[in-house]
Amino acid sequence: YGQYTDQINSNRPGETMSAFAVGKSVIQVETGAYGISQKHHLLNYVTNGFGIDATIRYGMFLEKLELIADIQFQSQVHESLITIRDQKALKQSILGAKYLLYDPFENQEKEVNIYSWKVDKSFKLKQLIPAVSVFVGANITSDNNPYYFSTKGGVTPKIILITQNHFGDGSWVLVTNTIVDYIGTVFPSYAYLLTISKSLNKKWSGFIENQGYNSNFNSDLIVRSGAAYLVNEDFQIDFSASSSLKNTPSVYYGGIGFSWRYDGNYKEIKR
Repeated sequence: YGQYTDQINSNRPGETMSAFAVGKSVIQVETGAYGISQKHHLLNYVTNGFGIDATIRYGMFLEKLELIADIQFQSQVHESLITIRDQKALKQSILGAKYLLYDPFENQEKEVNIYSWKVDKSFKLKQLIPAVSVFVGANITSDNNPYYFSTKGGVTPKIILITQNHFGDGSWVLVTNTIVDYIGTVFPSYAYLLTISKSLNKKWSGFIENQGYNSNFNSDLIVRSGAAYLVNEDFQIDFSASSSLKNTPSVYYGGIGFSWRYDGNYKEIKR
């Protein structure tokens, strides 16, 4: 039943949340810095800035349960034809929990074909069945936050349905997130994330990601790509770049970061 892996399993550098937990009593920190540039071709404004994001993941109570704190601070200068505004605030502050509902490989020994390496590493029909998790959390927003659609802050629910597939020998991974955000407000948001990642060798992995979100307050389509390097079993560094697919506004940003875990209190649980 163990979710723990020998090597760190980070959500970075993409934005998609994976289906599996870090493991009971394991604490993991995923953080980085980024620069961002926006230009709106209809409203004639330009925004440039930088930010820092950090996610803390902790396996608590149950092997399949993970507590998550996700914080993002952004500082930017917004310039239009008549105004210049210096904006600094927590763009995102989320607390919640993720639980693994279904794992297609739970309680199953991996069958190894000792006669054919090709057959052993090939695609299997059962790999089309994904692991499924759900995240339930809350956005915590302060009053007069420049990144929020209202001058009055508050606490609003967020729900994510997560699926994850491993293909072939497991080096190809497909993760999807279906998101309902700011539930109960005048501007609820609906979004999706789709990420394909590939282990290139024992140290390097790469990914490509598509993100879309829609609300009456803001909508966009974004493509993202990057790579991660495994320094050791518990430490990873990464870099990524993103671009929007429209110009109202156009959005470009790039970032670097790292992921680290402490697993000194973990006790192995056999699957």
